[in-house]
Amino acid sequence: MFICVGSLEASFLRDDFSVSVVATHSSIDTPLFYKFTAMWSSQEGSLLLWAWVLSIVSTVALVVTRHKLRDIVPWATSIMLGIGVFFTGLMLFGGDVNPFATLSQVPVDGTGLNPLLQHPSMIIHPPMLYTGYVALTVPFAFAIGALITRQVDAAWIKSTRGFALVAWTFLSIGIILGARWSYTELGWGGYWAWDPVENASVMPWLIVTAYIHSIMVQERRGMLKVWNVSLIVGGFTLAGVGTCLVRSGVLQSIHAFGDSTVGPYFLALIGVVLVGSTGLIISRLDILRSDRKIDSLGSREAVFLINNLLLVALAAIVFWGTFFPLISELFTGTRSTLAAPWFDRFTTPLAILLVLFTGVGPLLAWRRISWQGAKKVFAWPLAAALVTLVVLVIFTDATHSLSALAIFCLAVFTVVALAQETWRAAAARRRSSGGSMPGAIWAVASRNRHRYGGYIVHLGIVVLFVGVAASSSFESKQDVQLRPGESTTVDGYEVTYVKPTVERNKDTIIFGAELDVKKDGKEFARLTPTRRYHQPSTGTRTIQAYFQGEATSEVGLKAGWKKDFWTSLEPNTARIQKRAKMADERFRGLMALVAQRVQKNPGQAAEAAQFATDVQNKTTDQIIGLYVKRADPVTFRIIISPMVTWIWAGAIIGILGALFALWPARDPRRRKAAVKEEEPA
Repeated sequence: MFICVGSLEASFLRDDFSVSVVATHSSIDTPLFYKFTAMWSSQEGSLLLWAWVLSIVSTVALVVTRHKLRDIVPWATSIMLGIGVFFTGLMLFGGDVNPFATLSQVPVDGTGLNPLLQHPSMIIHPPMLYTGYVALTVPFAFAIGALITRQVDAAWIKSTRGFALVAWTFLSIGIILGARWSYTELGWGGYWAWDPVENASVMPWLIVTAYIHSIMVQERRGMLKVWNVSLIVGGFTLAGVGTCLVRSGVLQSIHAFGDSTVGPYFLALIGVVLVGSTGLIISRLDILRSDRKIDSLGSREAVFLINNLLLVALAAIVFWGTFFPLISELFTGTRSTLAAPWFDRFTTPLAILLVLFTGVGPLLAWRRISWQGAKKVFAWPLAAALVTLVVLVIFTDATHSLSALAIFCLAVFTVVALAQETWRAAAARRRSSGGSMPGAIWAVASRNRHRYGGYIVHLGIVVLFVGVAASSSFESKQDVQLRPGESTTVDGYEVTYVKPTVERNKDTIIFGAELDVKKDGKEFARLTPTRRYHQPSTGTRTIQAYFQGEATSEVGLKAGWKKDFWTSLEPNTARIQKRAKMADERFRGLMALVAQRVQKNPGQAAEAAQFATDVQNKTTDQIIGLYVKRADPVTFRIIISPMVTWIWAGAIIGILGALFALWPARDPRRRKAAVKEEEPA
C-alpha cells in the first residue's frame, strides 16, 4: 500500500495526466501543496488512502497484541484482512474507482482541483477523519474475535482501548477542523450546518464516546458486556455509513463526491456487518451476562450508563434527521428534509443533561455513595453553579436563552467538580509524600493518565459547549447593502464600506471590499472580505465562464475571546455579466475574422493566438473594472457571535486530554496502585 500511495502521489506531483484521477483532479497550474492533497479529494484516491491507513493500523494492532489474546488475534486478523480485501477489491473490480486507471488519449492539461477544496485544511481534515474511521476497525475486529472464541472478559477491551481513544482523537480533530473550515469558507458564518456528511462524522464520534466510558464499567465491575460489543459494532457500522454517504451521492451535501457506483458495495458491507454481528451477539448472550448489577442510581456506573444512553439518543436523533429525506421518500414518495432548527430542538435538552452528568460522574464512587459523602462532594460544585446563576440573571442578558443559561451554570458545576476531585487527590498525595501542590497534582495525574486525561477531555467538552451555547443563542446577524462611503451600525459596531477592490489572475476574478469597523468611536478592525469567481478549466474560455464556475468566499474575520466579528460579501455582478455577454459575442465575431486570415496565412497562427489572448484579457479587465468605477451596492453579511473562540479552545483542550490519556505510564504497577489510592469513598 505504501508503494501504491507513493506512486499515485508521484503521478500528481509530476502532472502525469495519463492517469485518469490526475487528469480530473489536478492541472499544471494547481499549486504544489494542492497537488499533494488532490489524491484524497478524489473518490479513487480516498479509497486508496482508506486501505493504506487500514494496513498501518492493522499492523500496529498486531504488534501491540503479539503476546496477548492468542486465541482472539487470528480471528481479529482475519476480520481486518477481510475489510482490507473489500477496499482493495472495490478499487480493482467494482464501482469504476481504480486509482490507477489510465486514459487512452492523454490531455495536455488536467481539469484542476475544485476551488472549494483548495484550502489548507485539505492537508489534514480528510486524513484525520479517515484515520478515525479506520481505527475503529481494530476494537471491532477484536470484539468479534472475542465473541467467536467466547472470551468475552475485559482482556480484549484492555488490549484495544488505546485504538478506541485513537479513533476518538482523530475523529475529534477531523470534525473540529471541518467546523473551522465551514466557519471561514464553506458556510455563511456557521461552523455547523447539520449537513449530512457533517452528521456522518459526528455519529460514530458519539458512539465511540459512549464506548470509551462504558468499557470502564466492564473493566471495573464486569458489567455492560452486551452493551459494549453492541456499541463498537454500532460505531464501526456508522463509520461505514459515513464512508458510504460521502461516496454514494444518495444525499445532497457540499462535502459529497457526487453520484457514484460504489454505494451498493458499501451497503452490502454494512449489511454483512450488522447481520453477522447481531447474530453472533445473540448466540453469545449466555456468556455476555453481567457479573454484577447496578447497586444504586447514586453510583458512578449508573451515571456512566445514563451518559451512554444520552450519547446514543443523540446519535439516533442525528441519524433520523440525516436520513429522513430517504425515509420520507420511501413512505410518501416525496423527499422532505429536516432543517437545522429541528436538530437544535431535539439535541439541546440532551446536551444540557450531558453537561450535567459529565460533572456528576467524577463526584460519585463505584457501587454507591452515602448521603454524607454526597453532601460533602456536591456542596462546592452546587454552590458555584448557584452563584453563577445569580450573577448571570442580575448582570447579563443570559435569561433570554434558558438553554444557554442552563449550560453556563452546569458548566461551572462541572469545572468545579473536576477541580475539586483533582485537588482532593493531590492533597492526599501531598499528605503522604510531601512536596508542593503543583507537584502533587502532576504526580497523581501522571500516575493515572486515563482518569485525568479524561478530566481534561471533559473540561474541553464543557468549554466547547459553552462556546456553542453562547454563539448560537446570542448571535447578531444582518445583511446590508452599502455603497462606498456608506456606513451602518450592527450591534453597536459602526461598519463603513471604504472602497471596492478587484483583481484577476489566470482563471479567477476576485471582487473585494475594504471595511472599516469601529466600536465606541475607536478603531476595531480593517477587514477585506472577497468573493472569488473561478473559471472552469474545461470548456470555452469566455468572460461569462467566470460566473458559470465555482465561487468561493474569503471572509473578513476579527476573532476574540468575547466576540467574533465576521463578514462576507456578495457583489452585484448583473451589470458586469451583461457586459461580459456582449463582449463574448463580439469576440466570437472577431475570432471568426481572425480564423479566416489564418487560413489564408497559416504562418500567422501564433501571432493571431497572442492577439486574441491580449484582446480578451484587455476586454475582461475593462469589464471587471466596472465593479470599481460604477461601484454598485454590495451586499454584506455581518455576523457578531460571542465566544466562538471558546469552541476552538475547548476542542484543543479536549484533544490534548485524549493525547495525555494515550501517553503510556512509565510503571503500570504504580499506576494501578494510584488508581486504587485515588478512588473516592
